[in-house]
Amino acid sequence: MTSNSTTRFSNRVDDYVKYRPHYPKTIVEFLEDNYDLSRDKLIADIGAGTGISTALFLTAGYKVIAVEPNLEMRKKSIELLNLFPGFKAINGTAENTCLESGSLDAVIAGQAFHWFDAIKTRAEFKRILKPGGFVALIWNERKTESDFEKEYDQLIIKHGKDYVKVDHRNIDKEHIGAFFAPEPVKLEVFQNKQIFDFDGSAGRLLSSSYMPTKDETGYESMMTDLKNLFNKYQQNDVITINYDTKLYVGKL
Repeated sequence: MTSNSTTRFSNRVDDYVKYRPHYPKTIVEFLEDNYDLSRDKLIADIGAGTGISTALFLTAGYKVIAVEPNLEMRKKSIELLNLFPGFKAINGTAENTCLESGSLDAVIAGQAFHWFDAIKTRAEFKRILKPGGFVALIWNERKTESDFEKEYDQLIIKHGKDYVKVDHRNIDKEHIGAFFAPEPVKLEVFQNKQIFDFDGSAGRLLSSSYMPTKDETGYESMMTDLKNLFNKYQQNDVITINYDTKLYVGKL
């Protein structure tokens, strides 16, 4: 991870927890059915943040080590998930996880791989995985097909400080294929969505690290644009944000 990526969410932890999309539980079922994942196996969630992807597997009965360099996010994951007996959180990065060599059956990364140094991360993942272990990279990719989705994306481009630069969609299948090469990588897509009133839609927007916070220039203009967009497309005082949840799985 770059140094900036380890700190850029520090002031957004509460919005991140409340408003970021979770992941479909069918991801776990897919990995169980196709990659021999079972509850006796140990998983590491790299760049675990507040534990959204960690919780997906903990809830299904797995043991998960959450590796997260951001102190505020790691503390929040401990607060939220410490009651799960299979949960452990440690300070570490994708490039230096501080995990034992050959100790893991699977490595996952939810909404995080685009922050990693791919070459160093590949070497580190290969070191910590057992022979035959797999890597699963997961993203909730917001759809931009409907009129609302297109206008919402334009709002983010207009007001986001470095959205175009850091958007995870810059990491395409070619980049991911290169990470797994020469081994093949499998892409599976699941449907996902969030339904928000206006306050929820504002929280969702503010959970992204590239959007201006309340004390930054451009915040008021952004919120005015969001209110106008919400009013234009709301139905029964809510809007729906749709996602393709993309799961890339392979061995190293």
